[in-house]
Amino acid sequence: MQQADIQHFLKRFFISNQCEIVEEGTGYFTVQLTIEMDKELMNRPFYWHYVEKTGGTPNPMKLTFITDPKASPSELSGEKIHFGSPRLHQIFQATKKFGGFIRLYEKTKHQSGNTALHPWIGVNVTISYVCDKKKDFVRSIGLHLINGTIVEEFQKKLESLSLTPKIPDYCFTITPIIKPQSGLKRIERYIERIVEQDDHTWAEDAKQRMNRDMMLLNHFYEDLKEKPDVYWSEREALNCLYKPRIHINIENGGLFYLSANHVWTE
Repeated sequence: MQQADIQHFLKRFFISNQCEIVEEGTGYFTVQLTIEMDKELMNRPFYWHYVEKTGGTPNPMKLTFITDPKASPSELSGEKIHFGSPRLHQIFQATKKFGGFIRLYEKTKHQSGNTALHPWIGVNVTISYVCDKKKDFVRSIGLHLINGTIVEEFQKKLESLSLTPKIPDYCFTITPIIKPQSGLKRIERYIERIVEQDDHTWAEDAKQRMNRDMMLLNHFYEDLKEKPDVYWSEREALNCLYKPRIHINIENGGLFYLSANHVWTE
């Protein structure tokens, strides 16, 4: 996952959960948590127990996330976050808990008349190439549920739009021709083609490293006519360690109803 992808993912996560982005700059942003999100992320059970018992005024926390320390202001104080960090893992879990599939509508500028909103399905997918090493890629993919157009960097495109959980006034939604489940299947096939066409020298390199260590293992036990149990267990461990495998996980997604201005064609 690239650092820019992390910032886009986090912003969409917080906006979708009604948290306000109060400040944003290159490599960082500040978010005002809601009460629910503070309870989920900040581990303050005693504080919330006290507020609820006494009827006090709740004061959910404000967080600054630094996604690119080199690009953000040097004097900025905040939480550095990157792929693999505990906080990002926590937010991934929260995404699944709060329902990884959302429904949002574009706020249009029209104040009169009816504006048609087109249905899109969008997903953020992590593709992991795993052996004794691991490399993760994040793809954000959108599919238009009327004409089947597929676009990359869908989440980044959404960042420029104003979205709301409730359908705006003077708007109506177009019924999808492609059902969301069929749309997900199309995206799945699209991702499979991406993986098939990718460079898989990493897998061949892993097999070579495994063969090298297998030779060392065989050399160590070569004088024994009957191999002990430990030999076979070590052999199995090497196979499990180096065996190339690909994991594809949908982290989150949603239905997005957007105006005709945003029926992208690429």
